[in-house]
Amino acid sequence: MNNKVLKIAMAMAILIMIAAVSAGCAAPAPAAAPVAEEETAPAEEAVAEEIVLRTSMGAEPTSIDPNLAQDTYAINSSEGMFLGLTNINNVTADIEPELATHWDISEDGTVWTFHLRDDAMWTDGKPVTAHDIEYSVRRAIMPETASPYAYVLYIIKNAQAINQTDVSADEYDLDTLGVTALDDYTVEFTLEAPASYFLAISSLWTLRPVPQWAIEEHGDAWTEAENVVSNGPYILEEWKHGESMAFVKNPDYYDADNVQIDRVEVDIITDQYTEVALYESGELDIAGDGPGTLPAEEMARILEEPVLAEALHIGPRASTTYVGFTMTKPPFDDPLVRKAFSAAIDREVMVRDVVGSGVPATQFAPPGIFGAPDPEVGLATDVAQAQAWLAEAGYPDGEGFPTVTYRYFSSSLEEALGEALQAMWKEALNVDVQLESQEWPVFIAGIGPDTPLEEMPEMWRLGWGADYADENNWVREVFHCTDSTNYSRAECTEADEMALQAALETDPEVRKELYAQVEQLMFGEELRAAPYYHRGYTILTKPYVQRSFPTFAPVNWDTWRIER
Repeated sequence: MNNKVLKIAMAMAILIMIAAVSAGCAAPAPAAAPVAEEETAPAEEAVAEEIVLRTSMGAEPTSIDPNLAQDTYAINSSEGMFLGLTNINNVTADIEPELATHWDISEDGTVWTFHLRDDAMWTDGKPVTAHDIEYSVRRAIMPETASPYAYVLYIIKNAQAINQTDVSADEYDLDTLGVTALDDYTVEFTLEAPASYFLAISSLWTLRPVPQWAIEEHGDAWTEAENVVSNGPYILEEWKHGESMAFVKNPDYYDADNVQIDRVEVDIITDQYTEVALYESGELDIAGDGPGTLPAEEMARILEEPVLAEALHIGPRASTTYVGFTMTKPPFDDPLVRKAFSAAIDREVMVRDVVGSGVPATQFAPPGIFGAPDPEVGLATDVAQAQAWLAEAGYPDGEGFPTVTYRYFSSSLEEALGEALQAMWKEALNVDVQLESQEWPVFIAGIGPDTPLEEMPEMWRLGWGADYADENNWVREVFHCTDSTNYSRAECTEADEMALQAALETDPEVRKELYAQVEQLMFGEELRAAPYYHRGYTILTKPYVQRSFPTFAPVNWDTWRIER
């Protein structure tokens, strides 16, 4: 089998990455002109050329405030700016020390003590201390902060009780929260129950240290380039909202000597055809390094062109795209309607003809996540059954079914996905679905739990990428009726009780059994959402960029290199 045919087969299977980045030698900078013998001035040394990475993202970040970040664009932007207690290695997926050098766990598994390095500095010269972590966790949990990711910290003692306090009617005591700075370089967490996955949670942005003094001085504007104070390998130099962001190497980062790339320029590009064109013209070093994938039409062309095919990297991503249902808004308050719409989605066609990567999905968590059922559970594509369910709900052949809205965020891929779903629902169910596109920050704010029901679309597009490789991060932290954002507005059922039980269970086999039942209930019977594909990645990368392709976790630019 020749190389070209092999690469096409690999692309269609989406089983492995296309490997291998070729390395070259950096050309030396020209030497300074020699000084004449009669001159006494010393010769000037050659100035090293700045090493610049040019990449892109598909939307404006909602916020780079670690306590408020919730989407891929925000998380990747802030990853290089703020240190975590731990870090998920982009190559091995192992959890490794970052701000914490080591940690201790009590015998009963409920007290975790992290010992911090003493050479981490804020960009204004202050030392990073355990008090900054204590402040950050408290701020994330305070209900006034409205942290969209606060629920990932509910395993910390009293976090849920405090975060869900009605601040207009009650008071809460932050001193009862299970986080304490024992001294400048030791922070202790007390948990509600043993949780082996807390080590992975310690890598998340939500509990990373933030600068209290800068936040108090500048308020919401503290993350603007002229105000931000950070502590990671990169500093935000410029943020042209809606256009671009620029990051420069932090000379005071404790490991700055091992950070090779001096500058990262990120263009905000919502159209992926434009992104590929800029890559081909040499204006971008990377195309497709976001939560989506390159369009199927572009993939076919790329695989036919040897130079592009050689630069294409393909592999699995621990991420799932789904259609969300507003479960309290008619006609989707009827589970039969939700089942009908899910069963009418031709998942094979979506993956093969629209996305061009990934694998069809019927459950939420993809392979590789602890507790993900194998074989998959959920609701498979079945047009005849979909029609029967819609008729049972009172809409035979779509008769009398109202026009409903499917909302998605602006992107060429999301537009194609929306149009494909619209056509499938029309053909299978004879119903009319109008499409509505919004820019990402507007979109995500408009489907939140506080959005009035009359302003909610009946259906909407969301996806989830693993923060850590455990089902707790999926069924509980995304779809639980009280311990998540609960975009679907589901009422509490047996599925939620079982998700909590699985989170606290110490026997791994029992946990797996519980999660299989939760997945089947949520996505095969109640239909809180309709998962339809587990995403893959399709990324074009210039051969001089040496980088990793993480299955999950934010990208670590500080570990990348450019070798021309």
